[in-house]
Amino acid sequence: MAIQLPNLPHLAMLGKLDPKARRSLLVALFTLLLLRGKIADLPRGVFAKLRNVASRQEVSQEELAQALQQVYVDEPDGSKTLLVPHKGRISKVTVKPTPASVIEKNAKRFPLVPASHKPSLDKTFLRQLLAILRIAFPSWRSKEALILVSHSFFLVLRTVLSVAVARLDGRIVRDLVSADGVGFVKGLGLWFALAIPSTYTNSMIRHMQAKLSLRMRTRLTRYTDDIYLSATPHLRYYRVALEGGLDDVDQYITSDIASFCDALSGIYGNVLKPALDLVLFTSQLSRSLGFRGTAMLFMNYYITARILRAVTPAFGRLAAVEARLEGEYRAGMGRVGRESEEVAFYGGGLRERSILWRAYLRLIKHVNSIYKIRIAYEWTEDFVIKYLWSAAGYCLISIPVFFTRRRHVGIQAQGPKPDERINSEVANRTETYISSRRLLLSLADAGGRLMYAYKDLLELAGLTTRLYTLLSTLHNLPPLPVPANSGKNVVALRNVDVGVPTTAPAFLAATAADDESETGSSKGSGTVLVRGLSFELEAGEHLMITGSNGVGKTAIARVLAGLWAAQGGGQVSRPLGKTGVFVVPQRAYMVTGTLLDQIIYPDSYPQFVASGRTHAELMEILTAVNLAYLPSREGGWTTRKEWRDVLSGGEKQRMGMARVFYHRPKFAILDECTSAVSSDVEGRMYEHAKSLGITLITISLRPALMRYHTQLLTIAGDGTGRWSLKRIGTAEERMDLDREIVTLENRLAEVEQWETRLKELERLLSAQEA
Repeated sequence: MAIQLPNLPHLAMLGKLDPKARRSLLVALFTLLLLRGKIADLPRGVFAKLRNVASRQEVSQEELAQALQQVYVDEPDGSKTLLVPHKGRISKVTVKPTPASVIEKNAKRFPLVPASHKPSLDKTFLRQLLAILRIAFPSWRSKEALILVSHSFFLVLRTVLSVAVARLDGRIVRDLVSADGVGFVKGLGLWFALAIPSTYTNSMIRHMQAKLSLRMRTRLTRYTDDIYLSATPHLRYYRVALEGGLDDVDQYITSDIASFCDALSGIYGNVLKPALDLVLFTSQLSRSLGFRGTAMLFMNYYITARILRAVTPAFGRLAAVEARLEGEYRAGMGRVGRESEEVAFYGGGLRERSILWRAYLRLIKHVNSIYKIRIAYEWTEDFVIKYLWSAAGYCLISIPVFFTRRRHVGIQAQGPKPDERINSEVANRTETYISSRRLLLSLADAGGRLMYAYKDLLELAGLTTRLYTLLSTLHNLPPLPVPANSGKNVVALRNVDVGVPTTAPAFLAATAADDESETGSSKGSGTVLVRGLSFELEAGEHLMITGSNGVGKTAIARVLAGLWAAQGGGQVSRPLGKTGVFVVPQRAYMVTGTLLDQIIYPDSYPQFVASGRTHAELMEILTAVNLAYLPSREGGWTTRKEWRDVLSGGEKQRMGMARVFYHRPKFAILDECTSAVSSDVEGRMYEHAKSLGITLITISLRPALMRYHTQLLTIAGDGTGRWSLKRIGTAEERMDLDREIVTLENRLAEVEQWETRLKELERLLSAQEA
């Protein structure tokens, strides 16, 4: 139906246009009207931003240092406002933690999948993708949904503009063949008019795709961090490898999430627009091709899909394996960086290089195999898309020409005379050919991108499987049992078996479903190190745990701290929170931050300010651990360094004791945390801890530390899990000491006999040499 334009002088020339040209013109005008508001508002927005920037005053260096130290501000609603110093100013970013109810609700959407599952385009892939999308797009009113709608709008607009350009291209060629100068000039004008929204639309499509990927990555990363870095009783960051069986989690969270978001945002544009192009271009071509041409067009679609589906490799599985090998190589590089000093002491550079080179070769070998597989696939794909579709296009265009009943062809070498109507048969046929050819080329491009998208979908399936594996593992880790809180200052174990945690039952069930032969195996049975351990420790009764290496001393500390669950049906009771039990591990940990952050860890600077503590108190703590020289040596409390490398082994262990003195817990578990400290400083720290009212539970092999404790727990270490608990200073302990003294005296009495025997052996050896 033709559109009637107003009979105005400046539109009289437009009224002579055919309906197709007028529709194209209306599309261009409508797009310009949509862009006009944004273009007109652009200067005002720029000036508003400039006024805001000009009105903001640069903060002082002290304020910048304060913001860098504070990091964030706690809001009343539970969110945190991050303080980001940037170009002399402080930007504020609000971050809202994921509620526990949302995590619990999402856990139902992430059941475990069997380990033998291979990524492919099936129902499992759709279910996994939908579960992840519910996190990336929490609601239709979210920013991600708004960006998706905007991206879809520009994709649809680009298709509409492509149809308009194809029609306009045929019209310009028709006017050129028919020597219609006025129409040719009008067509060029419309061509440039369509160029403005077309170029803007192409730029916005790329911009929206990148922005969509970034927003999805931010959403998924925040959610994953919230669930991964969970507090007690979940502790997923600690248990995901041991109980969940998932290694290289850093590769999943950093690289795999970014790759998944890039692939998904690219897939959306590479599927939606080509699919829309196929529908619109096919509908436009059907008008000129007729029934037979349209049938052949759909036959071409079917044959192409069958050929490419038959030759397409399992790109999803290949992508998943590549990501895993990439994670292994990355983990190896990180290990060398973390343990560089130890490797240097051993001189193990060549050995580490061979290990990393072997991991790299496995990765490169797999990548090269993918490239070889792609050769045959891309050869077939290019032949089908470029040459088969081009030949099919010529055949389709020829149908209206060869099968029309009237074949009148008129050619005019000169322009029409006045009052003579142009013979437009050739011009109209040329217009149809040019428009159809452009549509067919666009159609071939759309079909090619859809075929390429199939390969991208397979790779997306591999990335989806990896990301789903991470999220399902984190969601299905059961929480640890919370120790009983009796309300008293008592730490007690009652008939507890201390053993290495086993794989969670949910993961064992998934593995058993995969391989029934492993159902009755010992895979789920853990090693029990100490059996039936029972003791009760009240405030002021200091306990020392001793025994040979590897007998389970640190395992007892993990049970007391709540990192491992008590086995054998036993019960653990202790005061809760870091003011109840505070653990100083054997390997000192230095957090990223300032010197002040090292002392107050795991508290943050806002918590330090809220507590009312002062720098003078911190200096007293450093004095107690013989580190009073650190602030002046390192440049003050706000100095930021890589403290793991700056501080020596003894200084790091003393910093761990400083944290105990700062938090002043009721009980402190010291797991050989003073092995690199001199005996005199060690003794002063123990005396200071007892003066603060801290009950000590020490794990050590140093007999000199027994004087600071009242009870001694000895682990037998003979594989039976036996243990003994004695009170230091009792008659039983004195009898044990007397037995040891007698044993040593007997050995000393035999020294003369061994010396005599040694001289005889030396005399015999000298005689043989002579």
